[in-house]
Amino acid sequence: MRAIAIGSAAILSVLLGVAAPAYAGQEHGDEKQAQSRPQQGSHEQARPQQQAQPQQQQRGAQSSGQQQHAQQPQRQTQAQPQQQQSRQAQRGPQQQQQQQRAGQNNQPQQRNQNQHGAQQSAWQQHRAGNWQTDHRTWQQRGGYNGYRIPDDRFRVSFGAGHGFRISSLPFQLVGGFPRFQYGGYWFSVVDPWPAYWGDSWYDNDDVYVSYVDNGYYLYNRRYPGVGLAISVSF
Repeated sequence: MRAIAIGSAAILSVLLGVAAPAYAGQEHGDEKQAQSRPQQGSHEQARPQQQAQPQQQQRGAQSSGQQQHAQQPQRQTQAQPQQQQSRQAQRGPQQQQQQQRAGQNNQPQQRNQNQHGAQQSAWQQHRAGNWQTDHRTWQQRGGYNGYRIPDDRFRVSFGAGHGFRISSLPFQLVGGFPRFQYGGYWFSVVDPWPAYWGDSWYDNDDVYVSYVDNGYYLYNRRYPGVGLAISVSF
């Protein structure tokens, strides 16, 4: 019996000696597999990260392109006011010149209107209330004592063949008498004009200067035979 027990113990120790290295090898193999699995997982996780990087780069390029594209309209919108300002700055002097020219063109018109108004007022004040009593010839006035026009110049610019209209000539009111310039001379109308000549005869009627009975007279072609005594001066 003792021999059997000793044999059984020997067999058990042999079995335990064989099983322990096998179990240890199995655990060591499991550890190696466990260690290899995380490495494989990390390698697999690296691929999506590497794939994600080009996508992120593409998205970044797209976003930067969109920003540049968005900045271009802003630059264009900023450039438009500058261009408008430059155009307005260029137009400014041109408009000023045009306004100055318009003002200069309007000045002669204003002068003509003012002159016409003053002339009309002067002629209306010099209208005869009664022509028969208000009119006087140079003989009735004691003779003509003013300037005499040389004959050669008189023939060139004066007489019945040289008519003109007073309204288009330089005009003044001197000493209460209407005065106009024609042919290089000033003519003062010392006689009042007949009421039947009309209110605008100096605008519409042709008149001329004639020398009759040692004196100068202004005649109206519309009403022949009636002369207004006038005095000549430079």
